[in-house]
Amino acid sequence: MDLSTTYLGLKLKNPLVPSSSPLSRSLDNLRRMEDAGAAAVVLYSLFEEQITLESELLDQYLTHGTESYAEALSYFPNAPEYQTGPDSYLEHVRRAKEALDIPIIGSLNGVSTGGWINYARKIEQAGADALELNVYYLPTDVNLGSAAVEQIYLDILHDVKTAVSIPVAIKLNPYFSAMANMARRLSDAGADGLVLFNRFYQPDLDPVNLEIVPHLVLSNSHELRLPLRWIAILYGRISADLALTTGVHTVQDVVKGVMAGASATMMASELLQRGVGRLGEILADLRRWLEEYEYDSLAQMKGSLSQINCAEPAAFERANYMRVLSSFSVREVYN
Repeated sequence: MDLSTTYLGLKLKNPLVPSSSPLSRSLDNLRRMEDAGAAAVVLYSLFEEQITLESELLDQYLTHGTESYAEALSYFPNAPEYQTGPDSYLEHVRRAKEALDIPIIGSLNGVSTGGWINYARKIEQAGADALELNVYYLPTDVNLGSAAVEQIYLDILHDVKTAVSIPVAIKLNPYFSAMANMARRLSDAGADGLVLFNRFYQPDLDPVNLEIVPHLVLSNSHELRLPLRWIAILYGRISADLALTTGVHTVQDVVKGVMAGASATMMASELLQRGVGRLGEILADLRRWLEEYEYDSLAQMKGSLSQINCAEPAAFERANYMRVLSSFSVREVYN
């Protein structure tokens, strides 16, 4: 049975890839991931703020308007609170590459163009097989239009692609006004892969102490539907590979992702909750699932439920909206 897949031009033995998380800070954890069956691993992110805290452009993007709301400054951690610096990150990439046989994907997290992007080349020189750009940007400026926001992503991608020769994926959020068009533009601009989707961690409110409280909620399988839908819509329509992240917890989640058109299914929350050994369990379940339903390979089912291959493509769009609503019986509520 052939479970192999290709992502970012890298031949992977299966679609299971641990996504960027604190777990990858430890070489021991990375070795355990590989032993459990991980086909590649995305390292934790090196943040733009760690590289350059004085960038005028960064200040413009991140602190515009904070003079009106002093508490907004608390959203961003002080420099000493970051776990690691640029040099130690590069050393970690080198050590991970020496210790593991699976591909190592570095991760850069930032929101502006500038000198910090030179670290993309340094990550490549440290031995990374590919690079994931995590553009974690929340446009809070009411005067900043959608075209300008989209250009931020395109500019960062252009600068990084100019700096490196290894494959580059970009991790997106689902909030673009024209998601399909943005995906095509990024693919046309040179993105080797799109990772769908980034999860914006939402702050909570403490109404008693009148405070804004950081609140981390790990994903669950119900969150799979949004990235699953867009992967199914984009598959076969853009040249970039598609990776599914957010909501991957079970073998069913992996199968759904591949059938929608994902080249890789990434997970973090499941591993944080249940340990990296969970990779081996899901991999064994995947082999059993393919055998039970008589698939010879992962490639055989890839994209089989994408929009271009689905018998009912309208189910992915608004055309199915009224049908879904009308299918719900009010009588069921009372029964």
